[in-house]
Amino acid sequence: MKLLVLIHVLSAVIGIGPTFFSAALLRGRPSSAALRHNLALFSTLSFFPKIGGTLTVLSGLALIWRGQYGSVTQLWLLGSLVLYVLIQVVVLGYVVPRVGRLTAWASGPQGRDASVMPGEQAALLGGIHRAHLVVGALGLALFALMILKPS
Repeated sequence: MKLLVLIHVLSAVIGIGPTFFSAALLRGRPSSAALRHNLALFSTLSFFPKIGGTLTVLSGLALIWRGQYGSVTQLWLLGSLVLYVLIQVVVLGYVVPRVGRLTAWASGPQGRDASVMPGEQAALLGGIHRAHLVVGALGLALFALMILKPS
């Protein structure tokens, strides 16, 4: 049981951790070269939430099934699941498509030759940054629910 808890906690930290870094990575108005570099780092970091998030959900379900946590309808359990789903909706439904558009621009001829980021791309980057701040706040709330386990 302790090993399962360890897997759950570590996978949660590994899964949500890059989100906090991504908020700092994808902000401001970097040069075109810096933006391409930051987007490449973001792409590499996105691997960890996919694996960590999956392991967190599976280990969490195993903990509920094997543990003494009581009813699944408890506020902290339902709240944790709702927060997790909200994080996924923001990332998959909002961030990923915009990062794709921004990457296409930055990797294309217009992005490579740009000395200043145009307004449309700056707006995309600003939206991505704000979404990561929201995801970070949701992640902190999720950790608080998992640690405090309020009734």
